[in-house]
Amino acid sequence: MAPWKLPLFVAAIAVPIIGGFFVGGGGVGLAAGAAAVLAILLIAIAQKPDEPIGSVPTTDGARHVLIVAAATIEEPDDVARMVRTLNLEDAGDGAEVRVLVPARIGFLDRWASDVEAARRGAQQQLVATVAALAKAGVVAEARVGDEGVVQAVEDQLQSYPATDVLLVDKGEDGEDKAAAELSSRLEAEFQRLQLTA
Repeated sequence: MAPWKLPLFVAAIAVPIIGGFFVGGGGVGLAAGAAAVLAILLIAIAQKPDEPIGSVPTTDGARHVLIVAAATIEEPDDVARMVRTLNLEDAGDGAEVRVLVPARIGFLDRWASDVEAARRGAQQQLVATVAALAKAGVVAEARVGDEGVVQAVEDQLQSYPATDVLLVDKGEDGEDKAAAELSSRLEAEFQRLQLTA
């Protein structure tokens, strides 16, 4: 956070409270303070990060591909399209490939902090996707990530030096929005492959 923002936040909360106390007493001051805090919270919620998403630098000069599988990739035609999109036809072409599956957590499960079922489902999706890639001659590592596609990618790039990122999805559950954000924020080469239902 920029150093000038903290005093601005403090003033945005304190000035309405003090003004309310002078104008109408304790009740008005309390109401003005609550309104100021609510306004700041709404502004903070509406803010979206816009800084670039970078990855750790690669030191080996090799190609590092991150496949974000928001949908299970097991149909041979879909796997072939993905391999062509990433130019991995020659047994991966020496590229290091990692598959990332975001865990899909339902509203009630999130509320109850019950994420085990979602993680198991993501692991099953991961196994099917990595096995399908192996049949196509592409060896890949596997990871389960955060439920949010963008957050999962951002977390993964803290330790993985991706040069290419491919989002594979079916255009469901806000995936268009995630793809647009990744396209605008990723420093690595970004592509999207939409599967048919």
